[in-house]
Amino acid sequence: MLGTQTACPVFFGVSGCQVTPWERDFLRDARPMGFILFARNVDHADQIRGLCHDLRDAVGYDAPIMIDQEGGRVQRLRSPIAREWLPPLDHADQANHGAQVFFARFAIIADELRSLGIDSNCAPCLDIATPQTHPFLQNRCYARDADRVIELGQAAYDGLCAGGVVPIVKHMPGHGRAQVDSHLDLPRVTADLADLERSDFAVFRHFNHAPMAMTAHIVFDALDDTAPVTTSPQAVDYLRKDIGFDGFLISDDVSMQALPGTLQDRCAGIISAGCDAVLHCNGDRDEMILAANQLSRPTDGMIRRLDAFIAVRDRVRHADLDITVMLGQLER
Repeated sequence: MLGTQTACPVFFGVSGCQVTPWERDFLRDARPMGFILFARNVDHADQIRGLCHDLRDAVGYDAPIMIDQEGGRVQRLRSPIAREWLPPLDHADQANHGAQVFFARFAIIADELRSLGIDSNCAPCLDIATPQTHPFLQNRCYARDADRVIELGQAAYDGLCAGGVVPIVKHMPGHGRAQVDSHLDLPRVTADLADLERSDFAVFRHFNHAPMAMTAHIVFDALDDTAPVTTSPQAVDYLRKDIGFDGFLISDDVSMQALPGTLQDRCAGIISAGCDAVLHCNGDRDEMILAANQLSRPTDGMIRRLDAFIAVRDRVRHADLDITVMLGQLER
């Protein structure tokens, strides 16, 4: 697909609401595979549309642009640009018709994103909530058991597609057992493989057809007791062969402190483990230069999986959604 063959295997965030002259020159030369937006990139609807246009123009192709718009604590777009939501777990606990409501919730979110030029959402969040789940994640989950997470996760997944946006499932193969915040520390899960395959991993096996997934910065002793999934060849091999995921695999944010070493070490570890791209979020100029210099041109496998993701993007972006019907579902 035009534009992907020479793209650098990284998704970048940028510093503000407009592409700066330095960023335009840098992005033209570095040619990242895509972008991620945050609250710092958001002012008003026309500005967001302009930013999305300028980012794609800088790299010279219709690059994917993602965002974390889960609803609740984690939604980068706020009123009046987008609808405000309860955190997902709270919404699921109060809804009488959970699957229908979650379909409508995420179809509306997708319709809002698509209208702004954003084509992919870092959702559904398929982690299972437990009493020990760290508060940074707890109410971002959908449910407390695998079957219910699958039910509501599928509704969210289908709603995003119906609204014209590609889902990015996370955090593969499950983040719910983490008892520390991976933004600050490295979580470790000691559960045995059989237990994990009945619960956390079973959810992601159900979604192994997804076009993109984001990794969990967690050590699973049952897969590799020396490195988090994101930088573990053994763990990524498990995702590919045992969970059966053949979509595009992107790291969680490379700047999170769960990952050891320098930024260059982290970028090299992510790619050598078998991930398809590094996610670099903070828009820091020096770090972006280091990441781009560390990362080489994509492999054939990276290109194939990115092209497959873009093909899904191009198909769902033409969705014809009746927002009034979706709003009605929320009131049932």
